[in-house]
Amino acid sequence: MKYIASCSFGKDSLAAIIECERRGVYIDKALYCRVMFDAETSAELPEHEEFIHCKAIPLLQSRYGIETEIVQADVSYCDCFWRRFKHSKKYGDGAIWGFPVMFGAWCNTYLKVNALSEWAKTADEHMQILGIAADETRRIGHKTNQGKFLPLVEWGITEAQCFEICRRENLLSPAYNKGRKRLGCWFCHNQRISELRRLRNEYPELWAKMLVLDKASLVTFTPDKTLADFDRRFAEEERQLSFDFR
Repeated sequence: MKYIASCSFGKDSLAAIIECERRGVYIDKALYCRVMFDAETSAELPEHEEFIHCKAIPLLQSRYGIETEIVQADVSYCDCFWRRFKHSKKYGDGAIWGFPVMFGAWCNTYLKVNALSEWAKTADEHMQILGIAADETRRIGHKTNQGKFLPLVEWGITEAQCFEICRRENLLSPAYNKGRKRLGCWFCHNQRISELRRLRNEYPELWAKMLVLDKASLVTFTPDKTLADFDRRFAEEERQLSFDFR
């Protein structure tokens, strides 16, 4: 049976591959689901996007002989955002989808699940390797299905240890710099406020793209706040900080 590792190229999925190889569970392929914000812009933070394609994928191939297969949905986040309801009691017939709702969000289904399901239809029999750390107890329960192997859980490897494993093997994404603990889509509505603040400060061009969507969406970015609300908050914090240092 083949071993195929689901890989986001974050610390946990890479640590799972590294440890499997070290312990004699040899990976046949890494599977990466690429998500796009629009036709040109990746969902990954720019430094992580570069790390994936310029360093991690080539290194997996040269060091371990692991090929990476990239699957991608035929729609982007913006494609879905601008889709229109045929009928909607809540937003009105013909209204755009707008931002995903907090629970039952369309983004995971249309940008990841559907693409991976299509890939699975033609895939050979395999064991799926998932990079979930031993101390991620809330994520472990619903992933212990037949056909899945959680090596980090099996071997008791924590998130902190995943950082060290990737650093040791020179395979830690620079997106983790300055204290970032988790990676994900830069436009995710579930991310922490501190990450939104950091996105605004470090990537104003990406923040500007989101503000354009914010003006059009009938669904607020979070259940009780628009992105413009966060923008005003962060601007006020900057003004206050500037005042304090005068």
